[in-house]
Amino acid sequence: MAKEASQSTTLILALDVGTLSVRAIVYDQDGHEVVSASKEIGLNRISDLEIEQDPQEILENLIAVKGDVLRSPELAGREIKIAGLSSQRSSVVCWGKSTGQPLSPVISWQDRRANDYLDPLEKQAHKIKEISGLILSPHYGGSKLRWMLDHDPKLKEAQASGDLIFGPLAAFIVTNIVEDRPRIVDHVNASRTQLMDLTARNWSDKLLANYDLPLELLPECRPTQYSYGKLKNSDISLEAVNGDQNAAIHGAGELQEGTFIVNIGTGAFVLLPTGNEPIHHPRLLASIANSNFDSATYLLEGTVNGAGAAIQWAADAWGYPNLSHDLEAWLKSVKDPPLFINTIGGLGSPLWREGPKPYFSKECSISEKAVAIVESIIFLIYINLDAITATGQDVKRIRISGGLSSINGVCQLLADMSQRLVIRSEIRQATSRGIAWLAAKPESDWSEMEDDYFLPNQNRPLQARYRAFCEAIHWN
Repeated sequence: MAKEASQSTTLILALDVGTLSVRAIVYDQDGHEVVSASKEIGLNRISDLEIEQDPQEILENLIAVKGDVLRSPELAGREIKIAGLSSQRSSVVCWGKSTGQPLSPVISWQDRRANDYLDPLEKQAHKIKEISGLILSPHYGGSKLRWMLDHDPKLKEAQASGDLIFGPLAAFIVTNIVEDRPRIVDHVNASRTQLMDLTARNWSDKLLANYDLPLELLPECRPTQYSYGKLKNSDISLEAVNGDQNAAIHGAGELQEGTFIVNIGTGAFVLLPTGNEPIHHPRLLASIANSNFDSATYLLEGTVNGAGAAIQWAADAWGYPNLSHDLEAWLKSVKDPPLFINTIGGLGSPLWREGPKPYFSKECSISEKAVAIVESIIFLIYINLDAITATGQDVKRIRISGGLSSINGVCQLLADMSQRLVIRSEIRQATSRGIAWLAAKPESDWSEMEDDYFLPNQNRPLQARYRAFCEAIHWN
């Protein structure tokens, strides 16, 4: 049972730009939710490679949900002085320097149209990862920005007139919701362009040269905890900007040593805090959890592209829009599902390849196929956990959040597969709560909450299907 929100007068506004929705949530100083609003946003799947969003729709819906919560009667007599913004990472957009108006669609983090731009860089892949912390991949923003400049004459005209700026979606949002239209971006979202030096925490001339991208077209890098300015038409100061997954790991406040964090949304992201120095692994990512002017905390990170996206793929293919609602019951009743070779969006870490087209190992019922998809997500998460622990990192427990974590069967499968305790807190919006915590830097303890615990069981059939799954995707 969640604690009731306190009646302290000072409140915190969290703005969250996800892949499929935007939301605004107001928290009190103890981390309790006061009021929230959300709106869905469109995702245009032009092809398997090309995935776009409308930046104006995202911005207008974000402003709308912000207005909805600020007008809420629950806030009567109370004031919001602080805000934080979290955003989907690796999505990029171009906009006008003088107006802030979008000049391109948002090219989604899931988009892989610029893959051919990476071929000439293969020999430099090791050095690129050493500087950026990221595997050479079309999911990151650098190649997408080069693709847009090469394919849109309107952008070339804007560049020639000195009116073009481009970069992470977060920077576009900041430009349009903060007074005086600042051209700045946080370290985390900047890093997902694969154009930032992870240790120096600034744009890298060497990485920019890979795509022949001019530095002057990019916003300036700033820490995640930083006074970005006042939100337009308000006295609310934007005090933190971060990527959605990186904000989510702060949903329970301070990071706990030895806790493996799994956030399952459209993609599944697995993260382990590693302190004040990045750890470089040949097949995993190094990233920033949080930064200020003096220091940064780092993460070892893995990614599964086909998490909620795989569920949505099936729902669309089968004409079954409420598929996720039936998963809990099916996970209890289905005992012998097939394998699902989950290459939705390509195989992420630590495999980093396209893989075959997604397929089931045998024909069967929708319920059996749905359970197979869930198991494939768990298998891909576990492959990343296995790779992280192989570095000598100690993983004592798993904390899970995100949409699919609300299904008990998903949490239990992860506990059985990993043979570790899985903890699911009462927090359902870990990203929003995390960015609120980063913005407020509260003195109170935000870790006190009701948790659900899932103890591991021996599950030999699951282990056998995992071994068969690894064989099918050629992973040993």
